[in-house]
Amino acid sequence: MVDVSGSWDARFEPVKDALARQLESGNELGASVVVDVGGTTVVDIWGGWRDTAHTSPWTEDTITNVWSTTKTVTNLSALVLVDRGLLDPYAPVAKYWPEFAENGKERIEVRHLLSHTSGVSGWEAPFTVEDMYDWGTATRRLAAQKPWWEPGTASGYHASNQGHLIGELVRRVTGTPLKAFVTDELAGPLGADFQIGALESDWHRIAPVVPPPPLPFDLAAMDPEAPMVKTFTAPATDASTANTPGWRHADMGAVNGHGNARSVARILKSLALGGTVDGVRLLSPDTIDIIFDEQSHAPDLVLGVPLRFGIGFALPETQTVPYAPQGRACYWGGWGGSVIIMDLDRHVTISYMMNKMAPGIIGSDRSQDYVETTYACLD
Repeated sequence: MVDVSGSWDARFEPVKDALARQLESGNELGASVVVDVGGTTVVDIWGGWRDTAHTSPWTEDTITNVWSTTKTVTNLSALVLVDRGLLDPYAPVAKYWPEFAENGKERIEVRHLLSHTSGVSGWEAPFTVEDMYDWGTATRRLAAQKPWWEPGTASGYHASNQGHLIGELVRRVTGTPLKAFVTDELAGPLGADFQIGALESDWHRIAPVVPPPPLPFDLAAMDPEAPMVKTFTAPATDASTANTPGWRHADMGAVNGHGNARSVARILKSLALGGTVDGVRLLSPDTIDIIFDEQSHAPDLVLGVPLRFGIGFALPETQTVPYAPQGRACYWGGWGGSVIIMDLDRHVTISYMMNKMAPGIIGSDRSQDYVETTYACLD
């Protein structure tokens, strides 16, 4: 079996074996897995390769583009501002961003952006990936357009634009761009190796993403006005774009966070631990409770699968991600299968980040393997 580096409690050796098995099979190229229980890291492992040629091993300080796992850090940023009294999740977005009230959006509330229920799940075409890199243009376009369905009535995954929507709120109330806020207020105080975008000085340790097979639906055969089609075609994103300089320089809190299992867990385990990590307080228990105010529970208009959203995170449901823990827990992940789970009942955080993207919409057979193995060890 291939080598896995890092540390693990004897009780959790099956998690190490699961990563070794996935690497051995070739399902996994390079990856890291962290499990934290009650503030103690019981698994912190990594292995495999940064590159498909197997010339550069995945090491302790390897980072990668984590796609929509970025949203968990972005939405935590908004909740930090809620905790500080600077944002009200039940207030209109236009209270903080007046221009957003255009075209019938005056009643869209902050919670709708945080739960993918705003009706603004993407940009009106034409709109390219490169347009996302221009913050001013991208946010002005969002402020000007109409919602694509009645806000608050259903979720429609804000796949590429949630970082611009939440990031503009962060900028409006703090004067700080989102990527700087994450560095200064979350990653920095916690010593977490996570950033939105990636500094050029860190590019040498990035594991480039390996694109997945095409998504399992034919957009060209669908109604061009359907939220799914509009969201995934403006912009249409080739996963390999994440390996380019323009992508790494941009501030895109929905899709271009760079980190690994350890750094994502370091930040997000704050939710499983009552809001404080090693003396660094991010949230109060009352603010954490807001996450569990259910906003939708139905088939998502963009992803086409049943999802249950609270404010900022997905909540457990039994169909789409059956291996996520039930009870008082929240989670999300990234395109290709990365996942971060916070189980507040057990004070457990599970984090998995990788470079080889799996097929499908949410999660993967690999993320399921690591999560189920972890819970078997806990039980």
